[in-house]
Amino acid sequence: MKPFNKFLVSATLLVLPTLAMAQGKIAVVNLEEAILQTDLAQQRLAEFENNEGFTGDKNEFESLREELDKLVQEFQRDQAAMSEDQMVAARQKISSKNSDLEYVAKKLQTLQQQNAQRVFQELAPKAREVLRDIITTEQIGLLLQQQTVIHADLGYSITAKVTDKLNQLPAEE
Repeated sequence: MKPFNKFLVSATLLVLPTLAMAQGKIAVVNLEEAILQTDLAQQRLAEFENNEGFTGDKNEFESLREELDKLVQEFQRDQAAMSEDQMVAARQKISSKNSDLEYVAKKLQTLQQQNAQRVFQELAPKAREVLRDIITTEQIGLLLQQQTVIHADLGYSITAKVTDKLNQLPAEE
């Protein structure tokens, strides 16, 4: 390599970190996690899970699960003494109860996801403001969504800072 080219490579290697610093820091954030971990979001999620409709569905789920467990235990216990027709009927009953359980479980999961989405949408504007403030004060030049990054050391994450700042905002009721 020619001496001038060596100098250029050396100079470039010395200047690149300086350029990177001039552009600001790099950080990652999981905005959904930051919002849903706030005190207000946790309170709203708990209120939803304690409302009558949700607890009714949750109780139905628990009841179906207990019934299914009981049917399976009875089947395992009595299987040797059952006729072929009784075994078929017992399996069908277990399958039907399992389908009911899966339906209620999906319903509960959907309700929880919809509620989390409502809470997220409610708090997202404040979170974006907080994020802009953090970007400015921390001099962040590149902010990436944590979900799209293959690897990021925990030191790059500002998710907890966003949650903390959201928790510090005055509550609007």
